Amino acid sequence: MAIGTPKSPPVLFLTLILLITILPSSTPLPIPIPSTFHSLFSLSHSLLTRVANLRAARGDISGSTRARTIAQNIQKHSNGFSFYGTMWSVGWDYLKNYAWRDVKTASFEMVGAVSDMNELLKGLGELTGLDSEVDRVQWVRRNYGRLFKVAKSLVYRLLKMFSQPGPLKDAVEMLRTEIVDGGLLQDCLELGSNDLKGVIQILKDLTSQYTTSSSSSSKTEL
Repeated sequence: MAIGTPKSPPVLFLTLILLITILPSSTPLPIPIPSTFHSLFSLSHSLLTRVANLRAARGDISGSTRARTIAQNIQKHSNGFSFYGTMWSVGWDYLKNYAWRDVKTASFEMVGAVSDMNELLKGLGELTGLDSEVDRVQWVRRNYGRLFKVAKSLVYRLLKMFSQPGPLKDAVEMLRTEIVDGGLLQDCLELGSNDLKGVIQILKDLTSQYTTSSSSSSKTEL
């Protein structure tokens, strides 16, 4: 399936999950420090650059262009006023389309997302712990189908959460395109990259804070 070049500028890679932890809602949420975001963006930029190089090396020029464009935009929008402008745009989309949601319903989806990320982290931990290239190739061959299923589950949970037209939905659609149609997960596993593990770990930690806060709020209401 042919995939077009992502719109420029695309929403920062994978920010849609962690944004929920900093935007106003009826639940008091912890606010992560800016260095958390910059770590996430740095890892994402490194990962997408390596994916772009991998795709170029095997002759996938269109796939390489997509990955490099996303990486360049992550770098562009992760500093200075561009960073805050992007956050403002996505934050307004959230307030307009999603802030009214029932906290318990949103938390249910977030718990599922954390579960999916835990499963991905477990697999990536196994992969990055292997020293032999042969062992890594064999591991990916055995486990790719399972991890791909988990990654798809995560994406479609996000599609259910962010269904209204706007930056958040665009970000989820971009992620869906690269994972489901573009082979992003396969590329990341081939790289054996710690960058992907780091990205998912940060997102998992942030979403875990959200679900914990939401759970505590719900108990208080009872």
